[in-house]
Amino acid sequence: MVSESDLEAALDSVRARAAGSVEGIFGPASITWRIDREAVIFLGAGRALLLQLAHPWVAAAVAEHSRTFADPIGRFHRTFDVVFTMVFGSRDRALAAARRMHQRHATIVGRLPEAIGPFASGSPYRANEVAALRWVHATLVETALIVHDLVLPPLSVEERERYWAESRLYGALFGLTSADLPADWESFAAYNAAMMQSDILSVSAAAREVAGQIFAGGRPWLRPPRWYQALSAQLLPDRLRMGFGFVLDERDRKAAERALAWIRRVYPKIPTRLRYVGPYQEAQARLQGKPQLGWATRCLNRAWIGRPQLDDRWNR
Repeated sequence: MVSESDLEAALDSVRARAAGSVEGIFGPASITWRIDREAVIFLGAGRALLLQLAHPWVAAAVAEHSRTFADPIGRFHRTFDVVFTMVFGSRDRALAAARRMHQRHATIVGRLPEAIGPFASGSPYRANEVAALRWVHATLVETALIVHDLVLPPLSVEERERYWAESRLYGALFGLTSADLPADWESFAAYNAAMMQSDILSVSAAAREVAGQIFAGGRPWLRPPRWYQALSAQLLPDRLRMGFGFVLDERDRKAAERALAWIRRVYPKIPTRLRYVGPYQEAQARLQGKPQLGWATRCLNRAWIGRPQLDDRWNR
């Protein structure tokens, strides 16, 4: 378990290595800002979520403790509010967001309702357990880079190493120590490959229900387009795709390929004022000493985090 004292020790190391009080944890020269500012990274949200749900602890926690079904848009905004505050917020706001996340996770405990993979029925799960946090962190980091490299010029070998070094700092915001995370990109890739093959990732009934609600729920206006579901499923290992019950015919595959080809052609031409997410643009305004955000940034923030300004929530 990551205790409160463990988290504070990790945050002390983050504070010492942060780019600056105004720049935040990573800062404008970081690979993390370069990747996470891109709106197209949302293409990977489905893959990351499905991989997280494939871990029985995560699936049970979402099914029993989340308001995803009752308030899917609110859930989206709350999640990105925390993530973007940790990535693009000032140093103190990022640390406050990490504490808030840990406090929320501390309330998420329970027992598995069924035997699945290596886990017995009734075995306990806790959101702040190191193995669960490590896996959620890995899905976010790896998926962001996969989608970035699908659409934009791929990172070099050296840039991947820098990205992983920064991702280890990001992991410390979860309370993960250096010993909890792979030392370099090669070790990180090996960890992911081992997890994909391990029965630790086993699609439970709860995972299938949550995925079904998200990708084919009863609210047509919230339903992702079919090509997005196909693309998300294609980015999974075969056994997990089958476990979730995704059946992709040739029409689905071609639809995903056409959509991805169109995005690759059009996305790089979109003006950065629209292409980069609102929280990144807010961070740039902060660095320029502009306390008042423009209407465009405020509108983008409402779309991504449900509020006009990233730091509003953490001022309370």
